[in-house]
Amino acid sequence: MYQPSQEILKKYADVLIKFALWSWEGIKPGDIVYLQVAESAKPLLFELQKSILESGWHYITNFIPEWWQRVFFENASEEQAAFWPKDYFLELVKTCTHVLRIESTDDKYELKWIDSKKLIGRQKWAKFYMDARTEKENAWELTWTIGLYGTEAMAADVWMTLEEYWWEIIKACFLDEKDPIAKWKEVFESMEDIRTKLNNLNIEKVHVEWEDIDLHITIWEKKQWLGWGGRNIPSFEIFTSPDWRWTNGKIKFNQPLYQYGNLIEWIELEFKDWVVINSSATTGEELLKEMISAENADKIWEFSLTDRRFSRITKFMWETLYDENVGWEFGNTHIAVGASYHDTFTWDMTTQTKETWLKMGFNESAIHTDIMSTTNRKVTATLANWSEMVIYEAWEFKI
Repeated sequence: MYQPSQEILKKYADVLIKFALWSWEGIKPGDIVYLQVAESAKPLLFELQKSILESGWHYITNFIPEWWQRVFFENASEEQAAFWPKDYFLELVKTCTHVLRIESTDDKYELKWIDSKKLIGRQKWAKFYMDARTEKENAWELTWTIGLYGTEAMAADVWMTLEEYWWEIIKACFLDEKDPIAKWKEVFESMEDIRTKLNNLNIEKVHVEWEDIDLHITIWEKKQWLGWGGRNIPSFEIFTSPDWRWTNGKIKFNQPLYQYGNLIEWIELEFKDWVVINSSATTGEELLKEMISAENADKIWEFSLTDRRFSRITKFMWETLYDENVGWEFGNTHIAVGASYHDTFTWDMTTQTKETWLKMGFNESAIHTDIMSTTNRKVTATLANWSEMVIYEAWEFKI
């Protein structure tokens, strides 16, 4: 069975630990990294451990055995499924300065037969933990990133050999480069140029249109577009958290969504008066509707565009981390419903209260769901002076 070389895994670990965290700067002396790693990604865990230790820093490990979640949800009562030891998780947030999660599994369908209400319910009960993380992140005291470790099961479900699947990871993360970190810096400098131009335009709203989309989204005046800041490896998207109170129209998605151990295909959403009023999917519709029915999960929280010139991802991976960043001959448009990113706010985040976030159109929810499409989009921006210009078409930014 194929396994990437130790050299590749070490480069991967260094990109994640020494570069991605602290927004390109890597972890600092005295930092503590919370590692969430599945059993199937154990070879990478050792390299992550080495990367942290050789830098003289610290870590806490959450090593997750295969089928752990399935056994839990099959046997847990409703009360047990809702149990999150609050003191423990709040202390964990207080202790750690970074969170690194590696997505990996030997069974993509581990949770396929679990009641969707049970899955979503557990997420709702964890909201206090995510709120604590967000508060610490807003204070610039915590960063996070996510990586991917391929397995035979993950490759088989997208009709690839394991070696082909890993080649997508290697290309996407520039692990075939002599110095991947230097290459990432080069790419991000180009993305930063586009992000800066977008912010200088003072965009008030965007109209996204094509044969499968007609969507109007408002960008609040004190929000900014962000490029990659260490969250996710790889990441080529440029995005913002719109003002959810002014979203109307329809959108279809040609890319499947893998969520909670289930597949959701050919999703369609309709927004009216700022919330999702209709949702459908050819596969997994029950789960889609259950996610959207969660409190405030029927509102937009992210609008994102990926320029095909940056990304080297060429195949559908059935993983949001990669599918929302696809490049190749296509770019990528995705929106997310649920909780907003506070760091799209241009003022001091640490001085804001929960009430002020809501007044500014930032959405709060225990659920967040990214949904992707690679079909063409024409994105026309209306600027503060009421002029219009096309900022994205044919899978590339036009600024």
